[in-house]
Amino acid sequence: MKRILSFLSSMALVLPAISAEPLVPYPEEYRGWHHVKTMVIDEGHPLYEAFGGIHHIYANPKAVAGYQSGTFPDGAVIVFDLLEAIPADNAVTEGTRKVVGVMHRDARNYAATGGWGFEGFGGGDRANRVVGGNAASACFACHEPQKDHDYVFSRLRD
Repeated sequence: MKRILSFLSSMALVLPAISAEPLVPYPEEYRGWHHVKTMVIDEGHPLYEAFGGIHHIYANPKAVAGYQSGTFPDGAVIVFDLLEAIPADNAVTEGTRKVVGVMHRDARNYAATGGWGFEGFGGGDRANRVVGGNAASACFACHEPQKDHDYVFSRLRD
């Protein structure tokens, strides 16, 4: 009986860790992935305060397949690389990296957020997680209206 109680008490310590949502991994080498598009969010846009700057969107091969089919498979990763936009001399150039935003498809582990894990890495620093456990409120709430497109805003260019 002592053995069973010891086992159950040890499981009580382990189960919360098992049920916790796994961390979204940093997308190594994402700049070599398929470039989906680039856009600029400029002053006057409702998202300017949070996301103003130059966005480059990248997709790994599984995400490219998802863009083509309309349904993203597990393992699909989409990155938005947000950089400061510096206007000068009638041109806009890239400045400092503000954040590397990541959507990582894993239907089982991220079921509560449409099958997507969300994370932002401040300044592109893999140790500076800026979303963490707030994915549902910080990211998914914004992506939820895109349910018909598997929660993804961007589309492949021709």
